[in-house]
Amino acid sequence: MLTFGLTDPVGAIGIQADLASFAGMGCHGLSVITAISIADTTGTEDVQPIDADWVADQARVMLEDMPVAAFKIGYTGGVETIAAIAEIVSDYPEVPLVLDPFSTALADTDVDEEILIALRELLIPQSTILLLSVDELAKLAETWREPSEESMLEIDVMHLIQLGCEFVMVTGTPAEKQDVMNTLFNSDGIIRTDSRSRLAGAFVGAGNTISAGIAAMLANGITVPEAVVEAEEYTAAALSHAQRLGMGKLIPDRFFWARESDLKTDIL
Repeated sequence: MLTFGLTDPVGAIGIQADLASFAGMGCHGLSVITAISIADTTGTEDVQPIDADWVADQARVMLEDMPVAAFKIGYTGGVETIAAIAEIVSDYPEVPLVLDPFSTALADTDVDEEILIALRELLIPQSTILLLSVDELAKLAETWREPSEESMLEIDVMHLIQLGCEFVMVTGTPAEKQDVMNTLFNSDGIIRTDSRSRLAGAFVGAGNTISAGIAAMLANGITVPEAVVEAEEYTAAALSHAQRLGMGKLIPDRFFWARESDLKTDIL
């Protein structure tokens, strides 16, 4: 499977996080770098996009050599890069595509309207599943409608599905304060809603883990709703075993199962 995204020195988000999640769920990951970040566990200081031609060349060389079972698209950078990725994945319409282009870890990085429109017109219509938060959905929706004080969540989701996206997963949908809730939609409306207790502490990489987990499960040939369940369970376990590797946020342990196995072996 092939992921497009930025490099993260910490391994909490982006390419490094995707590859760890893929491996943790039994898949071999290929990667195309779209940007280089300067970051630590407290946050991301800067992002340097890679030239769109370099992005395209990285992907084309690998795809001419190896088949892929799923695509995952994370941080895309500028409009030219979005267009280059869209052209590449359009050659593989039978391959599932997970689109997770936003990250709270990059909150200080401006996402201008041109980029949002390019995502809406070029990548979202090709997506098997799009993941975004309630706030990201509202910001994206402002590219086709005026801001509204009323709840437009389901209306906005249906608009994205009408564009061609098969499923939309909205994270952080309204729930009890102590819970985290995610909702999956398709053309029939709400397919499933999953909630879990909110863990204490500040984390980075939870959303990245969910989307990578979904991509890994789709690569293994299961349906989107089943892939979402598996990815949610994997992410919850990774977060419950999260590690404080620096002075900032906790990082999900994507290999928690290996350490649990080691512990059982030591006990025996």
